[in-house]
Amino acid sequence: MRLAAAFVLAAALGVATTLPGTAQQAGKPFRIGILSLAGSPSAKVFDGFREGLRELGYVDGENIAIEYRLGAGDFSRLPAMAADLVRLSVDVIVTDGGDRVTRIAHDATQTIPIVMAASGDPVAAGLAQSFPRPGGNVTGFTLHPVGLFGKWLQLLKDAFPAVSHIAALWNPVTFLPFLPANQEAARALGLRLRSVEIDSADGISGGFETAIASGAEALVIVPNAMFWNERARIVGLAAKHRVPAIYPEREYADDGGLLAYGANVPDNFRRAAEYVDKILKGAKPGDLPIQQPVKFELIVNLKTADALGLTIPPTILDRADEVIE
Repeated sequence: MRLAAAFVLAAALGVATTLPGTAQQAGKPFRIGILSLAGSPSAKVFDGFREGLRELGYVDGENIAIEYRLGAGDFSRLPAMAADLVRLSVDVIVTDGGDRVTRIAHDATQTIPIVMAASGDPVAAGLAQSFPRPGGNVTGFTLHPVGLFGKWLQLLKDAFPAVSHIAALWNPVTFLPFLPANQEAARALGLRLRSVEIDSADGISGGFETAIASGAEALVIVPNAMFWNERARIVGLAAKHRVPAIYPEREYADDGGLLAYGANVPDNFRRAAEYVDKILKGAKPGDLPIQQPVKFELIVNLKTADALGLTIPPTILDRADEVIE
């Protein structure tokens, strides 16, 4: 009753009041930490997050301060960066780069809320109790549902019916073990699937050579933060070897990749900004359901198809959300 009376009195006197846990101290901006494998704050992945914050009334340098801790593809740097964010007493940590990055943040703190902008399967990774009720201090958004791999294979088969041998390039450091379900999806389409592991940027060229030497007629680039940072190089190697490839995010197609199908990454980060807003206003991360992507895009780069001497069937072009000409 005394607390309620104090608020009534403050209102009558025209004094600004703030309910506990709903806003920062007067004049003190919220601090948002970003833990990521990206190489620069200007990376495209963060555009949607910043836009989402602006739409919600947050301005960096005024009522929020964003602290970037970026590993530039090097996981070994992230534990110290996560510890630094904890020392800074940030209000929320946003993770980007999959469940391993979130695990590093979670190892550093079980009290500061963590919002995943691009996770894999946080329940399987032991970061959450369930998707509807994650519990603990971790919530957020997945980026690549498990069944997406079969969709990539189907799109390659539809685009290039003569293809019978496909290689999947993936990084065992950050991706779950290559799932038997992927081999089953390939067999259902009458495809032979070769798994090619690449665990460092230095191994990318060799991975391509291994895939081509095995007789692969097309490639699937499995989602990975290191691949993302090296996407221009990967797209260039696909062009050099004159092999069609499908990629998990549209930014690969923007950089010259032939086909891309996946969630809209900036949209995922924009939704992450909404969760940050809810948490800053008092919501508990454990009560916010972990959500799947709601928007997937098929991008076709006809410039690249022409350069490779490939014809994209009208059925694929009709299904595309965007055709780069």
